[in-house]
Amino acid sequence: MHKIKTIIHKEWAEVFKNRMVIFSVIFMPLLFTAIPLIMLYAMKDTGTTEGAANEIPPQIAKVCDETLTSGECFQVYMVTSFMLMFMMTPMIIPVNIAAYSIVGEKTTHSLEPLLATPITNIEFLTGKNLAAVIPAIIATWIGFIIFAVGATIIAGGKIAASFLNPMWLLAIIIVGPLLAVLSVNFSLMVSSRVNDPRVAEQLSAVIILPLLLLFFGQMTGFIFLNQSLVMVIAVLLLVIDASMVYLAVRLFERENILTRWR
Repeated sequence: MHKIKTIIHKEWAEVFKNRMVIFSVIFMPLLFTAIPLIMLYAMKDTGTTEGAANEIPPQIAKVCDETLTSGECFQVYMVTSFMLMFMMTPMIIPVNIAAYSIVGEKTTHSLEPLLATPITNIEFLTGKNLAAVIPAIIATWIGFIIFAVGATIIAGGKIAASFLNPMWLLAIIIVGPLLAVLSVNFSLMVSSRVNDPRVAEQLSAVIILPLLLLFFGQMTGFIFLNQSLVMVIAVLLLVIDASMVYLAVRLFERENILTRWR
């Protein structure tokens, strides 16, 4: 455990010198928090117009509380569509950290002494994983708390309760960290196979594409998230993450990395 903590502290000391990492950890969650709040504020006076009601997909209308007007229901629909940003955040933030993690250390010649120490591959990759996942999860949860408080103040408890429900709490608290682990392990595998940190970051960003499809599907009403689907996604991610961790450990060959990158 001491070795893992040492790697985490060393990793943070290195990566947080990078301005892009600082931007992704601090400003990106704030941006994703501000967008739905600004939309909610702009729509707070939305009336019960037929136009607003007609734009609401039937699935959304069914889950809206009967006490909500069509205008209020439309607010819930629009803000809920952007709630997926809080699932993207823990995937996007670790990409820069994890992608730089191995290949970046190689370019600065700080990887060889670390790999020469009596540390196992599991301890090494666990430290790298936690160093990238922890900031992403903390930043996401803080952003979501700010959003929850802001939404309650702007829209009131009745509307805020419509999208601060168990489904989204499950998505943010459980699915978000699982997505972060998936993103980090994919990025670590890429980082261990390329020779350029920029290439590693670009290739690692590919992992975000499936969630972008889910985001646009939710926006257009083609896909509708519900609690059952979120639970299925959580279980699938748990299996995928376990497989990715196993694969990352199997593919990580410190001897080949050291000899190939000389």
